Amino acid sequence: MDTLEFAERIVESLPFEPTHQQIELIAALARYCSAGTPSDTVFVLNGYAGTGKTSVTGALVKALPAIGMRAVLLAPTGRAAKVLSAHAGHSASTIHRRIYRHASVANGMGITGVAENRSANTVFIVDEASMIAADSEGSPTNLLEDLIHYVFSGVNCRLILSGDTAQLPPPGCSESPAMSRDVLRSMGLRVWRAVITKTVRQSSHSGILYNATRLRQWMVKDPVPRPRITVRPFSDVNITMGEDLQDALDRAYAEFGVQDTLLITRSNRRAVQFNLAIRSSILDYETELVKGEQIMIAKNNYFWTREIKEVDFIANGDIATVVHVYGTETRDAIRYADVRLLLPDHGVALDAKIMLSSMTSEAPALDADLQRRHFESAINDPEKFAPDTPYPQRLARLKTDPYFNALQVKYAYAVTCHKAQGGQWGAVFVDMGMVQPEALTSLDFYRWLYTATTRAVKQVTYISPGDDIIQ
Repeated sequence: MDTLEFAERIVESLPFEPTHQQIELIAALARYCSAGTPSDTVFVLNGYAGTGKTSVTGALVKALPAIGMRAVLLAPTGRAAKVLSAHAGHSASTIHRRIYRHASVANGMGITGVAENRSANTVFIVDEASMIAADSEGSPTNLLEDLIHYVFSGVNCRLILSGDTAQLPPPGCSESPAMSRDVLRSMGLRVWRAVITKTVRQSSHSGILYNATRLRQWMVKDPVPRPRITVRPFSDVNITMGEDLQDALDRAYAEFGVQDTLLITRSNRRAVQFNLAIRSSILDYETELVKGEQIMIAKNNYFWTREIKEVDFIANGDIATVVHVYGTETRDAIRYADVRLLLPDHGVALDAKIMLSSMTSEAPALDADLQRRHFESAINDPEKFAPDTPYPQRLARLKTDPYFNALQVKYAYAVTCHKAQGGQWGAVFVDMGMVQPEALTSLDFYRWLYTATTRAVKQVTYISPGDDIIQ
């Protein structure tokens, strides 16, 4: 089958008539998957929200067997993998689970290196690639480098990195390394790149995508204009003021459920304030942790999944539901709870110890002072170590300590945009209150607002935007 015939096969697998941009993208993908492509070539697909890039990816997956190739779908987190699988109609897993070798080590199950890629004639498609940082939090690995090493060590394997550069880059980065042509070239790769910007006709009635597209277009202007939010005539875009927020959240919880409703705000401090207000005023929770509680993982953790084959690690940003609370305790000024958690994005339940003290911390996880005290108390615990125990042995023992490895978590009713990235919810509330006027025309704010808006599937509600922003 030649390249033209393969491209036609991809078009036939689409559930709609493709746009001109989508046809050009399909032609480029068909050429990339052909035998004539140099083996050291990566394909970077930068697509706006609503442009149909996931649909094109799904059609490519269905067509690949016609040229004797298969597809592997990957994403940075379990939640992003679940979203990708649902949209593409094909199973997907986390990057970690696929590329790393997990084996029994001194502290249980852990990463011991990059696994051998035994795949041949395979196209690896990574969605939400803009979330991939060069360094992997909580692990001595470089996720991007390891991904590239893994894929291209296989026989006739290809790598497609799909993402949206208008979204927030990884924390601490000014741009996404995995979507950067210069970064990829510095790793010795040839880079093919496609940008798709036109939303599909099926999405033209969506106010969510209409507003997201306008934000995407405005953020590349110089100077960046003040953003505008268009409400009418769209039924999926709403505005609410602070005094009406409780009623609006009540309605969303009734229609979409607590698990499919999210409030996105700009700082951990505001997230704590919103979470406490929601728990007390709307959900009527009187204790710090209850059965059915929605919590979000605040830091990568490899300890509690070391014996669970289905889950490689619990990722920063993963959502969990508290199934049962066995008990709580306080040690060295830190509150803990022993719980059973359901990880809906992975489809598994597990027992774990969590840090209640991180729930209301205004830091991204446990605040720095408590984190330092937590470490010093653990490393100097006289009940665990004799005075002459060498420091390396103490560190090794800590890797098996359930208190030291307790999950750092947050309430998950209101979160920062970085925590929400990679996921989607039926109803999303976007906090725009008290934004400084000068911030409105910054690229950082545009990326934040665009990313927050595109987390919504069925309804987006903007909280307290300025009158001059609404139109």
